[in-house]
Amino acid sequence: MIKYLLFSVPILFVFSNAWADVSIYNDQQYIEDDQTLHIVGEIQNDLNVPISQIDVHITLYTTENKEIDTFTTSSLVNTIMPGMKGPFDLVIFGNKAKLVDSYSVDLDYQFGTPKSQVIEITSSQLERDDFDNLVITGTVANKGEITANTISIVATMYDRDGKVASVSRILTEPDYLRSTDEAFFLVSVTDKTRADEVVDYSILAESEEYAPVPEFPLGSMILLASSVMVYVVITRYSRLVITNLVPASDSI
Repeated sequence: MIKYLLFSVPILFVFSNAWADVSIYNDQQYIEDDQTLHIVGEIQNDLNVPISQIDVHITLYTTENKEIDTFTTSSLVNTIMPGMKGPFDLVIFGNKAKLVDSYSVDLDYQFGTPKSQVIEITSSQLERDDFDNLVITGTVANKGEITANTISIVATMYDRDGKVASVSRILTEPDYLRSTDEAFFLVSVTDKTRADEVVDYSILAESEEYAPVPEFPLGSMILLASSVMVYVVITRYSRLVITNLVPASDSI
């Protein structure tokens, strides 16, 4: 009689840890008054190297979990340094926006070239202007040794649950800063349906040559202490740069 010896052979699956170290946080979807659908969130870079060329692939599903389509948007921050975040905002309009019940998110990115972190937000505050619009005003400075070109200001607003409520990106005017110079900026919170949800924000700036310094700190307690239960009416500013607007056809 032949006896068979059975051996348990462990199988080792090796996965890259890159995806585990670049993650999506605080994402959610909402619909504006004009019935456009926004899917917003933050990309967190926990690698020890910068990342760039960041594409966010978002697949949309109906209530029956039927796939509608996949769209691609980009981080509003071109280079996300180690330990930092960059927001994204995918905008969908048309019939497809009305059909969306849920979504899934995937990422593509490249390892970026390290940049000096010298584009600094030196002051910032959330306030209402003379027309009762919610705006973020402040100053940005170039602490580097050469002129910084195409300076963008990126603001991420949060609701009481810590989710991204809205994002905005503008270019300063002029859009360059010589070494040691400062410039004033104004970012408007454009989403009328979400404005009263905002209790906190983070803001940063970057240029073609330089990466942003860690986000300018402002806690929600400062905002809440200055204005409790404030209802804010929002209008749009023509200077706002709205990126990643995705047209959707009227059929699936």
